[in-house]
Amino acid sequence: MTDAAPNEDQRKEHRDIRAAMAEERMAAVGIDEASIEKLVRTFYGKIMQDEELGPIFGRAIADWEPHLRKMMDFWSSIALLTQRYDGRPMPVHISLGLEPQHFERWLGLFRETAHELFQPDGAAFLIGKAENIARSFQMGIQFFTVPKKG
Repeated sequence: MTDAAPNEDQRKEHRDIRAAMAEERMAAVGIDEASIEKLVRTFYGKIMQDEELGPIFGRAIADWEPHLRKMMDFWSSIALLTQRYDGRPMPVHISLGLEPQHFERWLGLFRETAHELFQPDGAAFLIGKAENIARSFQMGIQFFTVPKKG
């Protein structure tokens, strides 16, 4: 085994494998770029209107369109392995003052939206990803905000 950086042929092979995996996923669960855009727009439309989450996100997001585009890149990277998302979401979310009930509400709206827009396998896939993301964010926020003992 070597620590050498992959050469161009190895990088191309890796991209080809990722593309094949994404195509397989798209065929298996009915997720593509158009459905991701619909998911993001529908879900965040609900967030904006939500009495609990709307004000929290509204204080942090002045212009929703760039945020929606970023979320499309994020979910494309998660669902289709496109690697389009380049960001550090944890610091932003730490500053929002989110509590466990906010994550439950977020997940509830996400589950509802996924079930509305996708067949059961696609919805289950996306919901599983969202649940992992929420769990990771909650742990990260707790790690960075709970005072350390000793």
